[in-house]
Amino acid sequence: MKPHLTMSLRAGARHRPLRPWHDVSLAATDDHGLRPDVDAVIRRHRRAVWFTQEYEQAGEEWNPDERHLGLDRIVRVVSQTDQPFGRDLIAELATLPSVNRVDAMSIAGAPLPPTTGHGRPSRWAGEMVGLPEAHLRTRGAPAVTVAVLDTGVNPHPELALSPGRDFVDIIPGSDTFVGDSLDADRVAEDPGVGHGTHVSGIIAARGLAMPVGVAPRCRIVPVRVLGALERDGRLIGAGVVDNIDSGIKWAVDNGAAVINMSLGIRRTGGGPPHARVIAYARRRGVVVTAASGNDGTDALYYPGSLPGVLAVGAVDSDGSVPGFSTWGRQVSLVAPGVDIYSSLLDGTYGLASGTSQAAPFVAGAAALLLSRAAERGTRLTPDGVTRVLTATANRPGTTWRDRHYGAGVVDVGDALRLLDLECDQISDRPVTHPAA
Repeated sequence: MKPHLTMSLRAGARHRPLRPWHDVSLAATDDHGLRPDVDAVIRRHRRAVWFTQEYEQAGEEWNPDERHLGLDRIVRVVSQTDQPFGRDLIAELATLPSVNRVDAMSIAGAPLPPTTGHGRPSRWAGEMVGLPEAHLRTRGAPAVTVAVLDTGVNPHPELALSPGRDFVDIIPGSDTFVGDSLDADRVAEDPGVGHGTHVSGIIAARGLAMPVGVAPRCRIVPVRVLGALERDGRLIGAGVVDNIDSGIKWAVDNGAAVINMSLGIRRTGGGPPHARVIAYARRRGVVVTAASGNDGTDALYYPGSLPGVLAVGAVDSDGSVPGFSTWGRQVSLVAPGVDIYSSLLDGTYGLASGTSQAAPFVAGAAALLLSRAAERGTRLTPDGVTRVLTATANRPGTTWRDRHYGAGVVDVGDALRLLDLECDQISDRPVTHPAA
């Protein structure tokens, strides 16, 4: 990908129709300009650029939520050369009356928990979160899909996959990437890391040669937003923040009921990362779960630290929070995250540890609640899912919240029991009619 800027226009600032950046061949995209004031600045700085739409609209017209959040007014300005945009150009664009803000492209990276292709299946994690009881009530529904925004997901005997999308398009540099890192497309497979495939097994494995997933009848939608690079013998997940945002919106618009993001980035300036598209997801009724982080501090990682996101920390088989699990007021819940056995590349299995492994337990729990609600003829909002999961979590003490455990260890069985109880109470209420 060439260097780019994202430019948010003010309400009422019109521009000519554009195509989304990930659906066009830039070489074939015309460069007829955006609007006169912006075009004049670009010409003054002697830059050759393409203008594209940052987000694809969900339907024939921009919907009210897209317009309310200004997603229809975000433009991606892509350089036609490999030369980065200068600070003077960015500053001049930002001072235009029609422009709300301008942001340069940024690449976020975080270490990926290593996976080991060995180990033995163990049922402690499923038992800890109450899966045996939960599966007596529901095992999920194919209509409830979970989008896994990660390094990609490969076909595996354990997984039922729906068509996905690849949003990884990173400027090549001195780093060595594992597999594909350029050209966003419709192939969302993992080129050789296994992180996203491992996460997906925790959510929805059929249980053929590993413990059954939390929601085995739900389908996985792979959305590849992270490439992987090798640095000092470690794998680092890397993605362009703007492209991750595009992946979030694509998942929402393509029917995901739950989005799992076993990733997190630090805030480096400006507004919190992902805030606008996470708000869009919540307005469209999508539950978002995210890893709290793996640095063992109380640092804030995004999207887990955004309002309404279920940020998940890890516990081990003894129910203790391991030293690597990021903690703090942003943590909503904890779930098993140490030596978790799940699916890997090429139909294999193995162990991995991290809050990356904890988050999918909560994503699967959300999928089961949404499935059961539909079976009972009702509907849960994202806030409703959060309320049920936090109300039924197993707390380590007597306080409502703990800085390391959040509301406690997720208990899917108790969550479904509470949901059924509330549905029963609704159905038992007498029907009243207005007086004649």
